[in-house]
Amino acid sequence: MRLQFFLSEIGVGLRRNLTMTFAVIISVALSLALAGGALLANKQVDSMKGYWYDKVQVTVYMCNKSDAGTTPSCAKGAVTDDQKKQILADLKKLPIVEKVYYESAEGAYKNYEQQFKNSPMATSITPDQMPENYRVKLKDPTKFTVIASAFRGRPGVQSVEDQRALLQNLFSLLGGMTKAAYVVLAFMLTVAMLLIVNTVRVSAFSRRRETGIMRLVGASSFYIQMPFIMEAAFAGLVGAAAACVMLLGGRYFMIDAGLKLQDKIPLVSFLGWDSVVQVLPLVLLIGFLMPAFAAFIALRRYLRV
Repeated sequence: MRLQFFLSEIGVGLRRNLTMTFAVIISVALSLALAGGALLANKQVDSMKGYWYDKVQVTVYMCNKSDAGTTPSCAKGAVTDDQKKQILADLKKLPIVEKVYYESAEGAYKNYEQQFKNSPMATSITPDQMPENYRVKLKDPTKFTVIASAFRGRPGVQSVEDQRALLQNLFSLLGGMTKAAYVVLAFMLTVAMLLIVNTVRVSAFSRRRETGIMRLVGASSFYIQMPFIMEAAFAGLVGAAAACVMLLGGRYFMIDAGLKLQDKIPLVSFLGWDSVVQVLPLVLLIGFLMPAFAAFIALRRYLRV
C-alpha cells in the first residue's frame, strides 16, 4: 500500500469536488465552533456556580418600626436588643455557620444608596425604613433550609433570604441557553454528516471506472475505501482547524479586546486561555473522526454494487 498513491487519489478527489469539499469544510467548521462554544459556555456556568455559590450568604432581616403589625413576628414593632443578642447567639451555636456579619440600618441604607444612586428609588427610602440584618456565611451553602426553618417566624425576625435563590434564576437562564446551543449543535452536526455522505458518494461515482478496475484486479475493500475516507477526514480536519481559530478569536475578541467583557463585568471570572486550549484537541479529534466515519458508512453500500 503506497502512500504516494493515497496522496494522489486524495488530491484528485478534492480537486474534482472542490465546491462540495469547501461546503463540507464550512459546515464542519461552523458545527465544531458551535460545539466548542457550547462546551466552554457549560464550563463557564459551572465555574460561576462554584465561585458564587461559595460566596452566597443567608441574610436574617430583623423587624423595624415600619414593620409593626405586618407579620406575627413583627407584631411588636422593631426588634429589641435582647432579641438581637439571642438571634446572634443562636446563629453562632449552629455548626453549619462559618461567620456572622452584622449590618445596621444606617449601613444597609448606605449600601442601598450606593447601589441605586442613579435610580429615583434612592430618594424614596429613609434610613429608618432599612432593616438591620445578620449576614450569615455557611460552611455548606446548600444548608440554607437549616437557617430558614430555625429563624423564620421568630419574634423580631422579618424574613430570611438566601442569595443562592436569586443566583439560581440567572444560572437557570444560562443553563437553558447552553442546552439550546446543544440542540442547534446536534442539528448542525447532522447537516454536516449528510453533506459529507453526499460528497463521498459523488466522489465515488465520479471515479467508478477506477474503482471498478481496482476491484477486478483484486484490490481489497479497505484499499479502495481508504482514499475516499481520507479525503473526508482531510476536509473535516481543515474545518476543525478553522473552528479552533474561531474559538481562539472569539475568546480574544469577547474577553481581551473588542467587547472587553472582563472590564465591563468585573464580578464574573471568565474562563482563561487554558480552558479554551483544552477544548481544541477534542475539536480536532471530532473533526477528523466524524467525516471519516460518515465516509465509511456511505461507502459500504457503494462497494456492494
